[in-house]
Formats: sequence, C-alpha cells, structure tokens
Amino acid sequence: MKAVVTPSDGGLPSSLVQREDGVYFRADATAAASQAAVNQVFLANGYFSGLDYAVFIRVLYNAGAELPPSLKGKDLIRFADSILPFHAQRRELYKSVRIINGEAEYYFEPVFFMVPDMPPTPARLNFDEFVADMWVKGIRFGIDAPAVKATIASGRITRLIAARRLNATPGRDAVVVEVAQNIHRSNAPREMSNGRFDLNTFQNRFPQMPPNVRLLRKVPRVPGIRGYELSGIPLEAPQPRDIDLAAMCGPGTAVEEVNGVEFLVSTTEGFLSIDGSKRISIGPKIISREGVSVRTTGNLQLTGEYEEFGEVQEQRSVDGGNITIHGDVFGNINSRGGIISLRRNLIGGAAMNADGDIEVKGVASGAVLQTKRGVVTLGRAESCIITGTKVVIGEASNCEIMADEVEIKTAEGCAIAARRIAIGSAGPRKQIEMLLFPLVPDTSKYDKNIAELEEKAARHGAAAAKIKAEIETLTNAPDVRNYLTLATRVRKQEVVLTPEQLALFQKMAVQVGPALRAVGKLSLGVKEAQAEQAKVQEQAAQVRQRKLAVMGQGACKVDLVTGDMVVRTMEYSPDHGAAYDHPAREIKARLRATAHRAAPLFMGSAGTVDWTATGGLTGSSPTS
Repeated sequence: MKAVVTPSDGGLPSSLVQREDGVYFRADATAAASQAAVNQVFLANGYFSGLDYAVFIRVLYNAGAELPPSLKGKDLIRFADSILPFHAQRRELYKSVRIINGEAEYYFEPVFFMVPDMPPTPARLNFDEFVADMWVKGIRFGIDAPAVKATIASGRITRLIAARRLNATPGRDAVVVEVAQNIHRSNAPREMSNGRFDLNTFQNRFPQMPPNVRLLRKVPRVPGIRGYELSGIPLEAPQPRDIDLAAMCGPGTAVEEVNGVEFLVSTTEGFLSIDGSKRISIGPKIISREGVSVRTTGNLQLTGEYEEFGEVQEQRSVDGGNITIHGDVFGNINSRGGIISLRRNLIGGAAMNADGDIEVKGVASGAVLQTKRGVVTLGRAESCIITGTKVVIGEASNCEIMADEVEIKTAEGCAIAARRIAIGSAGPRKQIEMLLFPLVPDTSKYDKNIAELEEKAARHGAAAAKIKAEIETLTNAPDVRNYLTLATRVRKQEVVLTPEQLALFQKMAVQVGPALRAVGKLSLGVKEAQAEQAKVQEQAAQVRQRKLAVMGQGACKVDLVTGDMVVRTMEYSPDHGAAYDHPAREIKARLRATAHRAAPLFMGSAGTVDWTATGGLTGSSPTS
C-alpha cells in the first residue's frame, strides 16, 4: 500500500516530520501542537502504520514509560513507520466501545468485508487502525496496546477492557524529620542509684537541649503525577501540602538553611516544648499538655519551672519549682520554692511548697496545702488542712488551718489557729463546731529572766541603802555634823572666818578627818551599788522588750458570729520554729483535740469578737 504524504494532501503539520525511514515528532514541539497534528491525521482518514504506541503516548501526554535511551536528547522522535490512508471499508470493521467508570470495553469478534452480490469475505483488524478509529471515537488515551494486539492476533471472541483512564497519582506532602537523637522522650522506667527501677517515673520525659543543635529537618513536598481521562483530558493531582518551618519556630529556636536544606535549630539551652499550634520552643520552663498520669508521664522530678495544661491524676506526684497546673489536680504537687499556681481545682491531693506561695483559683476539697514560708490563697476550701505564713480564703468549711495570719470572709465548722485572725462571719457547719485559737507565745523563760534581774536589782538597791545608813550614822556625830555645817557655810561664803577662827576650823578638820575619809569611801560604794542596780534594771527592760516582740500583735476579730463558736488561746514555743510547721496529721489532731487547757475567751452563738494580746477581749457581744 502506498504511503500518503499528508492528510487530504495539504501538507503535514509542523510538529510532524515524515521521512523515508519513518514518521517523527519534533522534540521542540509542545504536547498540544503534537496532539493537534495527530488529530489532523486521524480526522483526514489517515493512520500511523507501524505505530510505537508507548512512544506515541509519551510524547503526546508525557505519561507511561520513559522514552528509550536511543530517542532521548534527539531533535526528532520516531514513533511510526509511515502514514497510510484509513479507507472507509476498513473503518466499518471497527465497532463502537462501551465506556463505564473510566474504562472502555470493546467486543472482539470475527469481522467480514461486505460486498454487494458476494458472500462476506473474512477480514482481520489492525492495531494501528484500531488506535486511529478509537481516537475519532473519543478514546485518545490509555489503550492497553499489548492486550489489544494479542487479542487481534489470536482472533478470539472476547470482551476486553481495551483502554483505561489513568488516575492522577497523589504527591507527597512536605514533612519534618527529627535530627537530634535526644529529642525523643524516653518512657522507660527511671533507674535509681541502687540499681533498681522506679516504675512510676519515666527516664526522660522532658528533653533538655544545648544551644546550636539541629532538631528537625524539612523534607520538601513532592508534586503528584498528572492523570488522563480516556478523552485525553488531564486529571490534575492535588497539590501536596507544604510546611513553613519558620512557623514552627518558638522562643529559643530558629531556621537554618544548609545547601538548600532547611533545619530547625536551637539557639539557647533549655527544655524543649511544643504548644497547641505545633510551635517548638526551648526555654527554662517545662511545658506539658498531656497531663500527669501513669500512661503519659508517671511521677515527675523536675529541675526547672513547670507548666502543665492537663490533669494530674491520683497518686501521681510532680516535684519541681515554680509549678503551674491548668487542669484539675488529684495528685501531689511538691515545690522547692517559687509559686505553686493551680488554675482549676485541687481534689483529694496535696500542694506542698518549701519556700513560696500556693494559690488555687478553683476549689480545694479534701486536700492538704502547706508552705513553710509563703501565702496560701484560695477561693473556696472544703475539708482541707492548710498551713502557711499567711492564709487568705474566700469561703472555708470544715477545714483545719494554722498560720501566722489568717483572713477569711466566711468560715463554717473550721478549727483555726493563728497569731492574727480576721474573719467576716463565722459559725458551725452541721454538727461541726467553730473553733478559734489565737496563738500566744510561751514567754515563761522571759518572765523568769525578768524576775531574776529584778531580784538582782533589788539586792543592789538594798546594798546601796545599807551603805547610806552607815554614812548617815557617821555624819550625825555632833563634831562631824558641826564641821560639815560650818564648812558648807564657809564654802558658800555665808561666813567669813577671822584668823583665829580659821585656826580653830582647821583644828576641827583634823579631828573629824578619819570620819570624813570613811564617809568618802562609803559614798563610792553607794555609787557602785546604784550603778549595778541601774545596769540590771536596763537588762530587765531589754528582756521585756524582747518579750513584747515575741508576743507580737496577736489579735482575733470576727465581725459576725452566726452560730456556736468557742475562742480560746493556744500556747506555742517560739524557740521551736513556726507554730504551723508540722505534719498535716499533727495539725488536725492538735486543733480538733477534745481537751484544751486554756479557758474560753468567748463562747457564744451571736455577736462579735475583738481580742488583742495586749488589751484582751473588747467590743464582744457573746450569747451563751
């Protein structure tokens, strides 16, 4: 059969080249131009003989297998032997296709040439013609060339999926991978110094990073592969998601690019944390959002500040400094200093601070709150044991409280001991009485010291008085008294002596000289005794000042008594440290003891209470 030069003898499109050795695509032609050229050939009733369908599809749609190495980099890409006419009689041999869900089904069966007045003549299909016929019928992509060629060659009758849609292949989203080895948390049990394992504590729950360490590396996104409908219409792959590594940088981190690869690196030393927006930060504070439980963290023993956004479950403990918990706390919080800040509730657990404040924004119920030096601040407390330098509560019921100073707006059924107590309203709660104990320091040692000093001062005073009596005995002798009287008048120039009188006066002085010397010596003894007395009296005054300082400004004031209440003093020893620095069990036992030695200052069910350590009970209106 003679090869045709052009469809409809109009010349080939510019993207096609036909030579004696075959038909070529120009490598510099666009896919759209090549598709248009092929379309012109097929619509002009031509087809490509000796078609290499894989190369054909690769050039037109950049799909399928790569071009053979012999064709890469060439200006012309050979894909067929020649262009031949597709006669109408031959075209009638090809049936229509059935397209369902991106698949073209073709029924292969024997075919015949139909010539008038002659019996049907058997014929055979041709793959190259099949491609041209399918193109005109809208199947321009996805023909299963090996299957169709094999079916045509076998001549068997079958229904074959002759062409399939090529679905788009999704790309790969950009991801970050961990680079630093110690960025990983270790939930293995912590090994103790004795070689045993603490099953309640994890080994490395909060990694600590040095500066200038690569933490994460960005793996760029990979675009998807375009697919095609049977009609040749492209199916675009969804755009993969990208990652902005800079958006993941929090305080203490930065983005560093090395040879086109982005890294997230640490810029300071500290603990690594990730917030809700996936930002990575490094700083002195440990931040957790998973809560404290057997499943997440186990018990925590921390060296830095700690902030937890989850819950602390029962029987779990957190040891550290400057601890902030945003969730409910059912376990134990232990701080060596700073502030324990519980933003919600403390239920059945404990908050212990060696040197700092404790604050609970919500409710404390059935809990223990103790600080050796600090303020305990609560909105509401129920059935709690509370100690501290100062305790401030909005509402307290059935609590045992001991501190230097206590301020409560409303108290019911509590037992409270403090040096200074100020309550808005106070009364019992059901069957639990309201007890107030103004703390009074034990000053017996000061009283004993004062008594000893006063006795010593009295002895010095008695010695001075005795010496004075001896002086008076000597000076009351007639000759001494006469001499002293005359000497006084002479010294004051009230009397002027004649020479004869002066001689007699000097003679008198010689006679009373021994007595006067004795008086002088005794006068020195009086001064020494009086000086010792003044010294001891000054010492006693200083002890009294120390006693007053120890007693302080003790006070107990209740603005409104709303039910049965008892107020009595409670003695404590200042030498043994703070009165409230005791275990919770001892605090409760001491405040709820049935027997108290001190007599009640107030026992009533209405009125007010205003007691001070120096002025006693004033302005009260008790009702028995």
